[in-house]
Amino acid sequence: MANIENNSTFEALCRQWGSSLFGVADLRTFRKEEILLSSRIMDRHPFAISIGYHLSDAILDDIEDKPTPLYFQHYQRVNILLDTLGLILTHAIQDLGYEAVAIPASQLVDWENQRGHLSHKHVAQAAGIGWIGRNNLLVSKRHGARVRLLTVLTNLPLRIDSPSKENCGSCRSCMTVCPAGAIRERREDFDHIRCYDQLKVFSKTLRFSHHICGVCVRACRGHQPQ
Repeated sequence: MANIENNSTFEALCRQWGSSLFGVADLRTFRKEEILLSSRIMDRHPFAISIGYHLSDAILDDIEDKPTPLYFQHYQRVNILLDTLGLILTHAIQDLGYEAVAIPASQLVDWENQRGHLSHKHVAQAAGIGWIGRNNLLVSKRHGARVRLLTVLTNLPLRIDSPSKENCGSCRSCMTVCPAGAIRERREDFDHIRCYDQLKVFSKTLRFSHHICGVCVRACRGHQPQ
């Protein structure tokens, strides 16, 4: 199949499993120190498929100043669904005679610096799915920050999408609601420590096994039509 046909085929497969966003990035444009994977994996898999799942608006709209038990359960199940989709894509790609490596939707491998194997949001930005917002999250034009992401690396020939060049513009909705005061005017000034400290408070007081918040996710709706 031609590259463009591969994109169409696998985007359709992802949508069958509930994904809302699909794009392909060139992994070779990332510095090796940005990705915590072996050189063997990076060198053999030049393409990164980025998949976005649109979270439940009703569940997010119910969040006020802290995450709810319903959001916590939803967050967990969506991660499981994305990881399952990663396995399905891996199987389909291998059936065509190519290789694939699904990167877990939510797994830390560097606890000190709170890093996964790679940054799903930066891959998504490179794949044209959205941009990194003031809230330090991937923001899509259609769904805002209300998405969870998965990345699948592969050597299957694919058409590479153009990186997103959009930004938050004049929107500052996330800044006014952040319970930690971690979000600043410039995204480069986002206070990771204040954010993570607040997540730890929520995890302890609400007895959640994950560090989640959702307050700025609820506030961020992307470029919605007026």
